[in-house]
Amino acid sequence: MSARGTAARRGILGVTLGLAAALAFGAGGTVIKPLFSDGWTPGAAVLARVTIAALVLAIPALLAIRGRLGVLWRARRTLLLYGVLAVAGTQLAFYASLERIPVGVALLIEYLAPVALLLLAWVRTRRTPHRVVLLGAGLSVVGLVLVIGPSGSGALDPWGLALAVIAMVGVAFYYVLGARVDEDIPPVTLAWSGFVIGAVVLAAAGAVGVLPLRASFGDVGFFGGQAPWWVPLLLVGVVATAFAYVAGITAISFLGTRVASFLGLSEVIFAGVIGWIVLGEEFGPVALGGAALILGGIVLVRLQPQDSAPLPEPVPVPEPVPVLDPVPAVDTGVTPRP
Repeated sequence: MSARGTAARRGILGVTLGLAAALAFGAGGTVIKPLFSDGWTPGAAVLARVTIAALVLAIPALLAIRGRLGVLWRARRTLLLYGVLAVAGTQLAFYASLERIPVGVALLIEYLAPVALLLLAWVRTRRTPHRVVLLGAGLSVVGLVLVIGPSGSGALDPWGLALAVIAMVGVAFYYVLGARVDEDIPPVTLAWSGFVIGAVVLAAAGAVGVLPLRASFGDVGFFGGQAPWWVPLLLVGVVATAFAYVAGITAISFLGTRVASFLGLSEVIFAGVIGWIVLGEEFGPVALGGAALILGGIVLVRLQPQDSAPLPEPVPVPEPVPVLDPVPAVDTGVTPRP
């Protein structure tokens, strides 16, 4: 087969995997949300999710570093911050927000992480970003106002919005910390390490009574029917975390970080559509317009012109489960994900 034909096949496969990862990530919040109305706390749901993901990725993660655990020890401080802030903290805040606001709104706020990093870099360096990037940031902010305003998604719980903002900050930390990780640590090993550390931290917080860990073990609402409690947890842990992560990383290797990151924006669309169909979380016309502005603004933020200082390259963020590409260099610009 010719080089052009091989490149075309890789491109098609990369797009397919990228969209599959976005769909899996986007569906994760919708799948897990019925557990909250059945007695599960966000802490218990996050602990179950990261534990399942850690178990599923354990063997691939260890094979990727050929058993060289020393590389993890050398990066122990960064990995600890990564697991606590980017994994446990981000997912906990995101899941807690889902108890109060629609899945699509929470994801839209979380996806504003690159805009937050842009503004932070602007304040710290006092270097004005390119006008295209500034236009994108402005559109995203206007879009957010429309989405969370009373004429957009209706009356939204302020605490739910605050939790979504905290999750967004966690995603921003994810990018900053990811840039400091030793390049000898493959992405799958980085994610697995974060899941293990996050699970230990959440379990410890629950054991001392800091984090409520309550769960029920009966049937729960599931896509219009009933299913055992472990079905949505397995789907989220295996499909919306482990599979989505591996598919997203593979798509990045086929397409490059920038193209794959644009595909990742479809996660918000998938989440909104699935949440509308399954949970009845319908967006009004104003909110839809705001969502379009947010996504369009993020695209502009990521389209950093070649003749200006480059921005850190983002990767698809799932919902708040991290998907990290450690290859691109991080500058003082922005990114978003984790």
